[in-house]
Amino acid sequence: MTTLISLTIDAKELDRKHERLREILSEMGTVLVAFSGGADSALLLRVAADVLDEHAAAAIAVSETIPPEEVEDARKLAREIGVALHTVHTEEMLNASFRANASDRCYYCKDELFTKLSPVAESLGLRWLAYGANLDDIGDHRPGQRAAAEWRVRAPLQEAGLGKPEIRALSRRLGLRTWNKPAMACLSSRIPHGTPIDLAAIRRVEEAERCLRCEGFSQLRVRSHGDIARLELPLEDLPRLLDPELRTRVTTRLHELGYRYVTLDLEGFRSGSMNPAPASAPPASV
Repeated sequence: MTTLISLTIDAKELDRKHERLREILSEMGTVLVAFSGGADSALLLRVAADVLDEHAAAAIAVSETIPPEEVEDARKLAREIGVALHTVHTEEMLNASFRANASDRCYYCKDELFTKLSPVAESLGLRWLAYGANLDDIGDHRPGQRAAAEWRVRAPLQEAGLGKPEIRALSRRLGLRTWNKPAMACLSSRIPHGTPIDLAAIRRVEEAERCLRCEGFSQLRVRSHGDIARLELPLEDLPRLLDPELRTRVTTRLHELGYRYVTLDLEGFRSGSMNPAPASAPPASV
């Protein structure tokens, strides 16, 4: 796998931000971490456990939009960190505003998450909810941050000034296996805004991505445009997918799933490639 952290991170600055994160969590006193098992929430949970011990807990959301393999891996990771993990079942798919898949879709998902987590924190006597938003999320298209603000959910990584490369570097230093884990987003992010989301589309994307992972790809997205599957892979992985036997296996499976066309995106993997274009972006070519 390609190393995902920068080699130019200043060690003293990383020490300072690590200490600031510890101070923030200490000031919070008690916390329930919204835990997905990704690099951000894993680091947040690990440092919360280091600082707060039994006054830190975690909760994971289970829903149709999260692959079960991700949930199981997160449960294993919470055991490795040594923190109690609580499970909530979110029902964003019952929300017509979420299913409509407008550009603010993530707001409804996070609102549902925090709606379910808030009573868990209260029942455990934990004062704060926290999630893994980081410094790089500021200015990006993140409607979920509005839901976090409404629910007064803290983002300690962001407050400590930690961006993604620093999160990965600090995770590696602390021995977290998630230090180079590929970014993961809910399966609904594979469907273009404006195209309604249904369970059939979610399941098709899930199985298509499982096919690619079984072939040894790790960082990937299958963007679903009706009967077209647009495959995003890191540029260095593109030649391997063009191997005739591998290409045939992948295309055959995706055709079985109902995709008529299977395309390879020559721009490679881009997290958030389906986010709305900035207002200043030039118009697309006709």
